[in-house]
Amino acid sequence: MKNLSNLEKKINSELTTKIRNTKVKHKNIYISIENENLLEVIAFLKNNNETKFKQLIDITAVDYPEKENRFKLVYLLLSHEFNSRVLIDFFINENEIVTSLTSVFPSSNWMEREVFDMYGIKFKDHPDLRRILTDYGFVGHPLRKDFPLTGHNEVRYSEDEKKVIYEPVKLEQNYRNFDYKSPWEGTEYIRSQNKKKND
Repeated sequence: MKNLSNLEKKINSELTTKIRNTKVKHKNIYISIENENLLEVIAFLKNNNETKFKQLIDITAVDYPEKENRFKLVYLLLSHEFNSRVLIDFFINENEIVTSLTSVFPSSNWMEREVFDMYGIKFKDHPDLRRILTDYGFVGHPLRKDFPLTGHNEVRYSEDEKKVIYEPVKLEQNYRNFDYKSPWEGTEYIRSQNKKKND
């Protein structure tokens, strides 16, 4: 089934009640679903002889902190046989739990751990849901839009204690006094140096 519009029709006819909408865009099929239908939709796309989306390429999320359903989860599948991709997405609120895909795609294990670590989204029935990119004592989830750019803690080696220590972030204010004058006029310290030379 090489024609994307035919493939889209096939998916719609088989999963009528499980799909909110579909579209073909940029030579990919986009499918919007509800969270509770994820496992069934993914299993169909992988195992059906006319779709054959056998490879999970990525799982990611997008944060919309102003919305009630804050997170949009996106799953990207590839069919090697038909050289086509499908993107499945749905919205969840901050405390909603998503079903793990590890029973259908074992490779989703690390991808789900990354989404959990970066966004704080939990996955039900995941065999080992723990942080994968940040440290064990890390506070917060770095890809959330409300996470501070400097983080909450900083890590440094202490010569006194002879070990790596964590401490709250403190921004040094040295070298942070900026001169916003026009570059054509020169900064204040350059003008004062030039004045001294001329005197």
